[in-house]
Amino acid sequence: MLYRTLLCNAILISMDNTTAQKRIQELSQLIDNYNYEYYVNDTSIITDYEFDLLMAELMQLEKEYPEYALPSSPTKRVGGEVNKTFKQVKHKYPMLSLGNTYSIEEIVEFDNRVRKLLGDRPLSYTCELKYDGVAVGLSYEDGVLVQAVTRGNGAEGDDITDNIRTIRSIPLKLRGHYPAVFEVRGEVVFPWKDFDDFNEYRANNGEEPFANPRNAASGSLKLQDSKEVAKRKLDFCFYSLMGEDLPSTTHYGRLTEAKDWGFKIEKDLVKECCSIDEIQDYIAYWDKHRSELPYAIDGIVIKVNEVELWDELGMTAKSPRWAIAYKFKAERVATRLVSVNFQVGRTGIVTPVANLEPVWLGGTTVRRATLNNADFIEKMDIRINDIVFVEKGGEIIPKIVGVDVDNRPVDALPFTYIAHCPVCGSALVRNEGEAGYYCPNEDGCPTQLIGKLEHFVSRKAMNIDTIGSERLAMLFEKGLVKTVADLYDLKREQLIGLESVSENKKRTSIQEKGADNIIAALELSKQVPFERVLYALGIRFVGEVGAKKLVRYFKNIDTLAQANIMELAMVEDVGEKTAISIFDFFNNTKHLELVVRLKKAGLQFKVQETKVSNVLEGLSFVVSGVFSKFSREQLKQHIEQHGGKVLSSVSSKTSYIVAGDKMGPEKLKKAEKLNVKVIDEDTYLEMCKDDSL
Repeated sequence: MLYRTLLCNAILISMDNTTAQKRIQELSQLIDNYNYEYYVNDTSIITDYEFDLLMAELMQLEKEYPEYALPSSPTKRVGGEVNKTFKQVKHKYPMLSLGNTYSIEEIVEFDNRVRKLLGDRPLSYTCELKYDGVAVGLSYEDGVLVQAVTRGNGAEGDDITDNIRTIRSIPLKLRGHYPAVFEVRGEVVFPWKDFDDFNEYRANNGEEPFANPRNAASGSLKLQDSKEVAKRKLDFCFYSLMGEDLPSTTHYGRLTEAKDWGFKIEKDLVKECCSIDEIQDYIAYWDKHRSELPYAIDGIVIKVNEVELWDELGMTAKSPRWAIAYKFKAERVATRLVSVNFQVGRTGIVTPVANLEPVWLGGTTVRRATLNNADFIEKMDIRINDIVFVEKGGEIIPKIVGVDVDNRPVDALPFTYIAHCPVCGSALVRNEGEAGYYCPNEDGCPTQLIGKLEHFVSRKAMNIDTIGSERLAMLFEKGLVKTVADLYDLKREQLIGLESVSENKKRTSIQEKGADNIIAALELSKQVPFERVLYALGIRFVGEVGAKKLVRYFKNIDTLAQANIMELAMVEDVGEKTAISIFDFFNNTKHLELVVRLKKAGLQFKVQETKVSNVLEGLSFVVSGVFSKFSREQLKQHIEQHGGKVLSSVSSKTSYIVAGDKMGPEKLKKAEKLNVKVIDEDTYLEMCKDDSL
């Protein structure tokens, strides 16, 4: 009977306005209730098919009568919004990180510090799981989710509201009696089962699997298409409430209240503790049983339970004094080393990678691990068929930390490192003072050439987002692009209809719109500033920061290209090794020809002067902390526009430190020692006599 009713409703073609509005409200409430029972109470009241029919009916009605769609409609969970940019939002309450410890002794010290500050007043603690996900703040007004913001730098983060709405365990509209305005803090996680399913889907489609659930969750939340986010089945683990008029005087009590409002809070996973012994028992239990959880955790969070004591306990420069995080030690397993592969990076560095007998570690099946370099292999005396001990460094990247020599096979021979590039066959080179071997054939090794192209178009370099790895591989394969300069010779008619098939038979092609987008993005990239163009060239040892400093010092590509090693080494933070690499790059005829072609194409190879005044000339500044009128990068740029110099560290040459909230304590200590004056941003602006702000 229910099936027939649902089916009839789903195929309903039209109705009058009043009936449509009432039915939309009924369906929204009904679907919200089913979602709550399923995701909060773990109870299935109807089948998935019946649920899908209800959702289909609601979506159809909202399409026909959009004026009656509710702001908190459950249809928003399926996504549909495309967000080209993520707006920066300042947190009403800073999202601070917690102090970490790996020992019970330090938790005892934490307890002693708290009790010393509070005297004889009674207190308790709550122990919670430390979720290994992405920290997010959710703002609710009058019971409706209005905004979701990432942690970001703690002071401000990205608005990801459209993507957060797709997570079904997050209520879009609350139930019961809740505060008018408040914020929820928690972690977006990717449950193990859904993560594995998603990685399998990526592998079947010829895409690189994600390394771990945290990275996958973080990447998912930054997708521009919320429909794609909806497919990934992310979850949300609640850990805190922020606001003015919140119920209960204890943190545990607030968690209990929030569950009644519709938040998924598993009270069995949270415990009120009155002693160190109880805290220790909780830690020991979850250290042993964490692999049984449906998502990753990397420790335990201990908080003073009595919320009114938090303000009294206060904060350090970086974290609250009323909470601490106990981090689990890395899990270690033993498995057999089957073989070693060698990967070539875009700068030619050859990295050995261990292929292991599959083993379960930290919630995932590990098949590969890093071996760093030849020295590491030799020092550890690692041999093929050895039983090796593997850990996850920081709970993320598997690494070999030891060898079970006692169980070594009698025929295991010392490992011989390769002498030639596994891609192009060139003899490998190892410079004095460097740990790694590299392939010197940077202008002929296919892997390096493709790597340079991928680096050149990447977001932090030229940001040509219409040419991804697959398209670059296709252009390279078809002989249209071998160097980055070739990109700017591409013509629309060359691109239309281009097609290739990958090893797993996945077909990639470029249609007219795709060709137009590529040409437009290449044209737009000609406005990218010189510092990013220099970084995009992919000179060994020149990163983003180094490129900035070189550009500020030399101002244009011609002066930089003509500099000798001594002149290059005079640039702040450019050491001898980097100076030699830059000098060698510009003394290579092929590279000079490349620069000439890029210049001719219209790329920026000189600093666009934006100097406002010379009022700060001769003064040097160190910037530290979080500011209300500037981001840190904006403040640094502002200093330079007024003739000042920005330093990375405090020294006797520093004129001033411009300090914001949460200034680094070490910088402050050094400033006091060297008698460097510390000023705030308002004092700084007075110095500039800048009326533009």
